[in-house]
Amino acid sequence: MVDMIGMSVPPIKLALLGSTGSIGRQTLDVVRANPDLFHVVALAAGHNVRMLEEQAREFRPQIVAAHEQSDLDVPMGVRIADPANGLVECAIWDGVDVVLVATSGIASISATIAAAELGRTIALANKEALVCGASLLLPAVARGGAELRPIDSEHSAIWQCLGTLHRADVCGITLTASGGPFRSFPAASLEHVTVADALNHPTWAMGNKISIDSATLVNKGLEAIEAHHLFGISFDDIDIVIHPESIVHSLVEFKDGSTLAQLSHPDMRLPIQYALTQPEHREREHQHLDLASIGTLTFERPDYDRFPALQLCFEVGRSGVTSSIALCTADELAVEAFMAGRLRFTDIPGIIEQTVAQMPDADIKTIVDLENAVAQAEVSASALIARYT
Repeated sequence: MVDMIGMSVPPIKLALLGSTGSIGRQTLDVVRANPDLFHVVALAAGHNVRMLEEQAREFRPQIVAAHEQSDLDVPMGVRIADPANGLVECAIWDGVDVVLVATSGIASISATIAAAELGRTIALANKEALVCGASLLLPAVARGGAELRPIDSEHSAIWQCLGTLHRADVCGITLTASGGPFRSFPAASLEHVTVADALNHPTWAMGNKISIDSATLVNKGLEAIEAHHLFGISFDDIDIVIHPESIVHSLVEFKDGSTLAQLSHPDMRLPIQYALTQPEHREREHQHLDLASIGTLTFERPDYDRFPALQLCFEVGRSGVTSSIALCTADELAVEAFMAGRLRFTDIPGIIEQTVAQMPDADIKTIVDLENAVAQAEVSASALIARYT
């Protein structure tokens, strides 16, 4: 590997948490395209043991971890972490430069905090780490002198426009949303959409959970909460616009009236690579952005009546951490129930709203506090879902 001034530097040592998911697999695509730039030293996955084994054979990490590993078969010399603490062990593995967190849910928050305490660079694609765990993670980042780099395309776009995560001359940011598969559906039709309909995203190829969240616009609401924590922006200064072409990923408005935007074809490999190589925009194979051929970029306001979960997310973000924990927990269970045929698509926002309303306020000072709050929200959301089925 050679840096920007032609000096030879060692490869970036990467720990990848969530290696078998959509972001994890695309991260390994970036590694394959830059074999001299990265060295994968740790891989962690959930239940897809067979894919993890294939990845271990290809990349030869020093350590792997899996939630289920009774028959995990990896090359000789590769350490198999204790599943009870595997994510943490991978995140703090000796010599790791960058910990890329591509898991979903709260399981990796402890590992992310542990990496932050050691001053590691953290490339973050896990929403819950900030939506639910900002009160724990951000102080750990400050204590350890860690660097937090966003991977979501919208947050990466803001970051690229800002040049840093915090600037005093910013007066507002705009996150764009494709509008999902139901952007033009009449409200009455939404009651009858199927899981297959909801998974049919018009521009992005994503995992099932995030695809459903994109269809309800919950995903965009969670991104607004993340942006608030990442960039120190008030919710009053965060705007959402529907942009079906998914070319403009976010915009930043400055106090002098200028606005900067980041544009590219929708491809998560771009923000992944930038999170790993910042401040350098390294060369990569990509589709040239030909605006003349695209012709028109369109923007419209979200329909909060048809997609009430988006406004709910803003209200939750203003309310505090326990409401955010209830939001994430209820959304996860409601999406699972919808995909299992136990809820209608239009039931999801109601489950979230009622779970949030039932959640008592509490101080979240430790991981145990967070886990207890999640467990409490799970009880409430599960009981509500049972009434629908």
